[in-house]
Amino acid sequence: MTSCVGTSRRRHPARNRRMCAFALSIVTTSSSSFSRTILTNALSFTAGPTKSGTATRSFATGLQGLYPRRRQFDVKGSVSHSSLSSSRPVFRHNYSSFGLGRLSSSNAGVSIARHSAVLSEDVFTEQMAVTHDSFEVVKKDIVDEYGAYCTLYRHKQTGAEILSVSTDDDNKVFGITFRTPPSDSTGVPHILEHSVLCGSKKFPTKDPFVELIQGSLNTFLNAFTYPDRTCYPVASQNKKDFYNLVNVYLDAVLNPRCVNDPMVLAQEGWHLELENKEDPLTYKGVVYNEMKGVYSSSDSLLTRESMRSLFPDTTYGVDSGGDPTVIPDLTFEQFAGFHSKFYHPANSRIFFYGDDPVEDRLQILDEYLSEFDASPQSKPDSEVAWQKKRFTEPQYQKHPYPAGADQPATHMICVNWLLNEEPISAYEELAWALLDHLLVGTSSSTLYRELMESGLGESITGGGLSDELLQGTFSMGLKGVQPENVEKVEALVLKVLEKVADEGFAEDDIAASMNTVEFSLREFNTGSFPKGLSFMLGAMSKWLYEKSPTEALKFEEPLVELKASIAADGSKVFQDLIRKKLLENNHRVTVEMIPSKTLEAEELKEEKDRLEAIKEKLSVEEIENIIETTKELKRLQLAEDPPEAVATIPALQLDDLDKKTREYPIEIEENAFGSGSKVVRHELGSTSGIAYVDFGVDISSVPLSEVPILSVLTRLMMEAGTSDLSNVELRRQIGTHTGGIGVEMLKVPIESEGAEEFEVADGTRIMTKIFIKGKVTSDKTDELFGLMKTVLTDTNIGDAQKKVIEILKETRSSKESQIQGAGHSYANMRIQSRYSHSGAIDEMLSGVTSLQTTKDLLKLAEEDWPSFLARLDDVRKSILNDSFRSGVILNLTGDKKVLTDIEPSVESFLGSLPGSAGGEKLPNFDSIEHPWVVQSKEMNSLTIEDEGFIVPTQVSYVGKGGRLYEPGEKVSGAALVASRYLRSTYMWDTIRVVGGAYGGMCNFDSKGGLFTFLSYRDPNLASTLDAYDAAADALASSAEQLAQRPELLSKAIIGMVGELDKALSPDQKGWVSLVRHLGGESPETRQKRRDQILNTSADDFRDFASRLKNLKDASVAVVSSKGGFEAAAEAGKDMKLTELV
Repeated sequence: MTSCVGTSRRRHPARNRRMCAFALSIVTTSSSSFSRTILTNALSFTAGPTKSGTATRSFATGLQGLYPRRRQFDVKGSVSHSSLSSSRPVFRHNYSSFGLGRLSSSNAGVSIARHSAVLSEDVFTEQMAVTHDSFEVVKKDIVDEYGAYCTLYRHKQTGAEILSVSTDDDNKVFGITFRTPPSDSTGVPHILEHSVLCGSKKFPTKDPFVELIQGSLNTFLNAFTYPDRTCYPVASQNKKDFYNLVNVYLDAVLNPRCVNDPMVLAQEGWHLELENKEDPLTYKGVVYNEMKGVYSSSDSLLTRESMRSLFPDTTYGVDSGGDPTVIPDLTFEQFAGFHSKFYHPANSRIFFYGDDPVEDRLQILDEYLSEFDASPQSKPDSEVAWQKKRFTEPQYQKHPYPAGADQPATHMICVNWLLNEEPISAYEELAWALLDHLLVGTSSSTLYRELMESGLGESITGGGLSDELLQGTFSMGLKGVQPENVEKVEALVLKVLEKVADEGFAEDDIAASMNTVEFSLREFNTGSFPKGLSFMLGAMSKWLYEKSPTEALKFEEPLVELKASIAADGSKVFQDLIRKKLLENNHRVTVEMIPSKTLEAEELKEEKDRLEAIKEKLSVEEIENIIETTKELKRLQLAEDPPEAVATIPALQLDDLDKKTREYPIEIEENAFGSGSKVVRHELGSTSGIAYVDFGVDISSVPLSEVPILSVLTRLMMEAGTSDLSNVELRRQIGTHTGGIGVEMLKVPIESEGAEEFEVADGTRIMTKIFIKGKVTSDKTDELFGLMKTVLTDTNIGDAQKKVIEILKETRSSKESQIQGAGHSYANMRIQSRYSHSGAIDEMLSGVTSLQTTKDLLKLAEEDWPSFLARLDDVRKSILNDSFRSGVILNLTGDKKVLTDIEPSVESFLGSLPGSAGGEKLPNFDSIEHPWVVQSKEMNSLTIEDEGFIVPTQVSYVGKGGRLYEPGEKVSGAALVASRYLRSTYMWDTIRVVGGAYGGMCNFDSKGGLFTFLSYRDPNLASTLDAYDAAADALASSAEQLAQRPELLSKAIIGMVGELDKALSPDQKGWVSLVRHLGGESPETRQKRRDQILNTSADDFRDFASRLKNLKDASVAVVSSKGGFEAAAEAGKDMKLTELV
């Protein structure tokens, strides 16, 4: 249940929160290529480890979004395959996730108008005043920064607290959070988070969670385990659906089946498994296997040891997610007792947000809460203790991490501080957020830059400030460090901090960081992630520790105070923090992770020996009991719920659905202002004075072999400076004038000329562009356009050797970590590369192949810089060619006033671009093969073979796929429903529930006709492949059941529609609309597909099952350990093996 993917640097599991496994197996991997094709399809990358390119983090009093403040830096200079990642929200949390406020100080640098409410203030005031006999009003408050009208209630009978927030946001959010500090690393909070969703008193099915997801329009449905709390949030734009979700979640957490049924702990946590008495005993369990995957990651191990070392005396020193060596120590009595102790309403914080009536909220809560009596000890018993700064001198610790046989023997070093041992003010928290940005917020920030330019390591680790818990920490270091440089890393961190404490920051740097932080506060752009959930997690950062939840959400006063302090004292504000909280703070631990090529084998042997010792002590009767329990558990897991139990789950009807597809405004202007370029405009209701700009240029003239060089160039655009601006000065300009700039590459399939609707494409018609994307208040548009043009045409590549080597080392390190932690995505790309040249291009640029390419480029940059530089220059010239203007697209999103105000700047910008309006014209790529496809055919023969990739890991990522539809065949929208149903039923039950994998999924690309099965953190390999082979028969059997039970078919249709209708932010709406346009699919076609989905029948399921039974040219790709492949070979699953890491 660890979260993956965050911001432009944070792609590794976050230290301080784990997310329910369902996100991986159901939510994040769409069975529909339709939805992901809209967003990006195939590949997309953002240049640079930058925080200014997206919403920046901000201070901790509030607004923590989905991702905790603790993050691992990473690089997105490489191409990332969107089919497995595009649906994950990418944004930053805390105050940065919020903010449509009006400036309250005259010297403020960002002026963003507050969003005008659809509903009147009188309506919100009335909602804030609602009362109920069972609740007392504790406090009323208006969070002006976000137009949020809040009432804090307390349930009279139980003492449960409820924060009711009324806004004009129709994306309604509910959440219930319990303070759950563990005393050991058995993972009981994490296992319980899984388990409470496995049936309850009112909803006695095995998996009401799964039943809900199959037929819900939810915009969010998951659960989080932090080190000291467990959160259960849901969101939906449909009121009926929303209250269905609320009912199921409330009963799940308050009245779960798991506390009376040991089989749930066995399934979700751990159990001893044995099918035959002569077989070896094994451990199985979803969380157990998940955490084995987590503990296979060097980044996760470093984070774990850093937390343990900083908090030796408190709950933060143990692992709430669970240590695989300790998880089997958890007994059922301890498990049930943990729920009894911490899951009483008196220990809960309940949250509602949105435009639904407050009286409805209170009524539904009282129905559940009134079943409980008061529990005065619940809150005192769950208090989180403060870790005292008791170190008299800094500590140094060494720990091993698993390394592959061919992996370089490099170390990881991270310097960690505990910042506070008592509460700090909102002012100081904001000051810390700004200091964090100044030190590590971008690649040009002082500490980040000095570490990377030192050459002591390959990439940053640690992540800077972490402040979502009771006490804050600051961590920074390097990985990929040679043994002889280990001692130099800590010394350099301290040296840089000493220098900054002595000399301070430049005034312009402070102003730029302030603008970046403030812009994000006021923009409040959470992407497709519900704003209300960011609001809830922000409130929880104080509410959990008995502070005001609404005060945690306000930033205006501390912002004014901090600006005044900076005006009076300048950089001294931050110099004092560095000296007092870091340099003079002895509660510091430096953690060194040492590579071990034998650790994986040692851990496996230790587990084997432990299990053998257990079995030796068992009596014959005890062995028979384990065998019978194993059989009984599998019987229960595979048994269908009785129809009467399923009927208890509240469900929507087809009549509750919007029959029309969601379209976003779009206006196309060819040859805008006579420039020879295209402008695409999206006029939305209100964007609060912000213009979202996507400046796209064609890259089809860049040779395919040079596209990896192009990815380096896009990083350099943001990190190498220009002829007039150093890297630091460029970042300063971006931070001062804009809300951020980043570079992405887009490869999107396009409809072939003359192709009929819904035809499977052959992968030869694609469009390729890089987009320089930015956001800005309309009065600063000229500055944004100037910066965009500068980074495209005037990047200083001549003096960039050191930066290029730095980038390539980061990229290599990143890819190695990603293959170990997200092997399913690499398996998926490898499979798809065998069936089309479009897929082969994706894999070449962002898959397994790209790791070796990165290594080769690094060697070239180090040993023959003139050749590398020449290739960089040639790539830039290829882009800035005679047909440049013909390939330009300027995508603009804003409200009517914004689009009107920026029009003169748009005209001026287009007129200033290289080339002329009368230059060469690009060909229509809908009528010819893209040059990359032509070149791919020369380079790649599309060999179909079974492959395995060896990495140090204790789990497997198992993929199998093939061609389901041939090019030219038509795919109905009904196929998407069948694929999604297979994923949420058979794959969930067989791969996750029975098999014990953290995730089981399938991916259907309706554009390309390809189908893949995938598993995530899987304890199995051979049996998983066998399960894939049985999927078609299972789906055919389901088709007969659906024919007899139309309510189940309706549920499958509703769930598919829910995937299509996600809430989007203004910039996302503009981007989605653009990509739809580029792909050539019309609104009419999208409506027909929706109609096909709504009219899906059991016969459509039969047809899909028949095709799946005859999957053509199926092949396998697996990421696993050497031992995993040896065991698979013994079971008859032979593959061509390659050692990667």
